[in-house]
Amino acid sequence: MNEATNDTDPLLSVESVSKSYGDEQVLSDVSFEMDRSDVTVLMGPSGSGKSTMLRCVNRLTEVDSGEIRLGDMVVTDPSTNVDELRRSVGMVFQDINLFAHLTALLNVTLGLRKVRGMDAETARSLGVEHLERVGLGDQLDSYPGELSGGQKQRVGIARALAMEPELMLFDEPTSALDPELIGEVVEVMRDLAAGGTTMLVVTHEMGFAREAATDAIFLEDGRIVEDGPPEQLFENPQKDRTAQFLERITSMYDS
Repeated sequence: MNEATNDTDPLLSVESVSKSYGDEQVLSDVSFEMDRSDVTVLMGPSGSGKSTMLRCVNRLTEVDSGEIRLGDMVVTDPSTNVDELRRSVGMVFQDINLFAHLTALLNVTLGLRKVRGMDAETARSLGVEHLERVGLGDQLDSYPGELSGGQKQRVGIARALAMEPELMLFDEPTSALDPELIGEVVEVMRDLAAGGTTMLVVTHEMGFAREAATDAIFLEDGRIVEDGPPEQLFENPQKDRTAQFLERITSMYDS
């Protein structure tokens, strides 16, 4: 069921969401909100429920209980049109999943033509625009096998952006990249954040979290341990467990 909202309502509302797989409780009573242009970073150790939370937002995973709203759409309502939802939510995965037989430009324009029904000329124009936006205007006709890992991930970002979603989800987009390629992807994400793109990001890139996020959420064992502005969590965490995690992860990535 969809209900009218106004501009003062949050874009994304997650209320008391829980999810388990058998006896394993992956998410437990998770609640948070995001306004338009917010950048929220989900942090936490492996297995803390971060990626599951993203998958619940775009209905790749169904919640057991609780409610998720995106604007006037009740994501968790079984009657909600999943295709409509996914036109409003772009997702960039750890695994880049480009079509190897298509050029960068065709990877970006495929969804525009098949999902949004654009004509070839309009789709091409929009595809070029978004590839240029991520710094790949000179790689339009390159195939994935001819691109670096960082370039392929940027094609994936352009592909998601081209659908003009209301919300972008990033699931550890740099985790599969060589260290020297991480910076180019993080730079694109910083630019998106500065330009007002609403983003929910799972990442261990603490520099991005410090500089670009409007809110940081620390999860462990499927529960929110602490959340707030990044400067608070990094400089003055209220929970000992948050401080321990940030000290460990920061030293790991700074070494």
